[in-house]
Amino acid sequence: MNIKFRDVSAGIVEARAIIELMPGVLLNEVTILKKNYELEIELPKKSFKGKSGKIHFIDVISFESENRKNLWLVEIKEEYLAWRKKNKKVLIYKAD
Repeated sequence: MNIKFRDVSAGIVEARAIIELMPGVLLNEVTILKKNYELEIELPKKSFKGKSGKIHFIDVISFESENRKNLWLVEIKEEYLAWRKKNKKVLIYKAD
C-alpha cells in the first residue's frame, strides 16, 4: 500500500493521508487523530441534510467485514508510526 502523509497542526488532527488504492486511484482525506493519547484513523464520510433537518453521514468506503476494516486501519496506523519515526513533528512557537 502506498501512503503519503502530511502534517496538520490543528487540534487533535495529527496528519492527513493520501492512499493509492491502485495505480492512478487515490483516496484523499484519511485523517489520523490523537484522542486521549490514542491514535485513531478516520475514514472520509459524505454528509447530507435530510428532510427533517437532521444531518446524516454515509461511509465513502465499504468493507466486506468488520475484521477487514480493522486490519486495514491497523495497516494505516503502522505506516503512520513508521513515517512519524522518520519525520519528527516540529513545533514552532511564536513569541508575543
